[in-house]
Amino acid sequence: MNRAFETVKASRQIERIVNGVATSDGAGVRLTRLISQELQKRLDPFLMLDNFGSDNPDDYIAGFPDHPHRGFETITYMLAGRMRHRDSAGHEGLLENGGVQWMTAGRGVIHSEIPEQQDGLMEGFQLWLNLPSNKKMISPWYRDIPSQEIPSYVTPDGVSVRVIAGRSNGVEGAVSRENTEPLYLDIDLPGGSAFHAILPATHNAFVCVYRGEIDIRGKRLAEKRMAVLSNEGEGAILKAGSPARAILVAGRPLNEPVVQYGPFVMNTREEIYQALSDFREGRFAN
Repeated sequence: MNRAFETVKASRQIERIVNGVATSDGAGVRLTRLISQELQKRLDPFLMLDNFGSDNPDDYIAGFPDHPHRGFETITYMLAGRMRHRDSAGHEGLLENGGVQWMTAGRGVIHSEIPEQQDGLMEGFQLWLNLPSNKKMISPWYRDIPSQEIPSYVTPDGVSVRVIAGRSNGVEGAVSRENTEPLYLDIDLPGGSAFHAILPATHNAFVCVYRGEIDIRGKRLAEKRMAVLSNEGEGAILKAGSPARAILVAGRPLNEPVVQYGPFVMNTREEIYQALSDFREGRFAN
């Protein structure tokens, strides 16, 4: 059956290129932080983006032991490797190659993410997605999405697209969200191809290249770099002269105050103080 694919006439352009900051988290896992508090307002509703990738077990083997979260969602996309999740709400799952772990911390959860491999490549992304003020204290929720359950399609140009969240070219993603309306695509571009994605004018968007390089309106985006896209234009056109892979992420801003203290993201300082008190007093999900 033939179907029409999106065509973008006026692409958004690259507003800013982010190199990322090398850091470590958990029990010493080495990663590159691409979105931090500096970009939270510009890329609302997204709070943080980490890219981790190493074939040296010393960089990841200790993983992320028990730690708390409140007030947002975490989306972990595992490109390579295996990670075991356990949390205080009783959820457990194994995240494997190509799979996604989507967790809503809500009113509070304590969880761990520990690698289940002794060597080899461990690679992926973790994205933090904010919750609106009226949903920050909802019950924790968790879903493991195996690679084979992530919807995908191939364009006439030979571009392979995995739809983790949102809707793209008529394909519904694995997850949808009413308030933030996130779009999360993993795009595999053959050499000489182009990919078109229509984006709502209200949505903030970014692209991160993790293989090769791409071109957006004549500006080159190299491997391991992220581009904040302007909000002018009906969508984005990604072009690749040689094979490349990238994630394209967009979402509707909440336009609410963001107060973050480590793993807690609320709207006021008083709510942060309450989160600290609740965590210390053992009132998170158990």
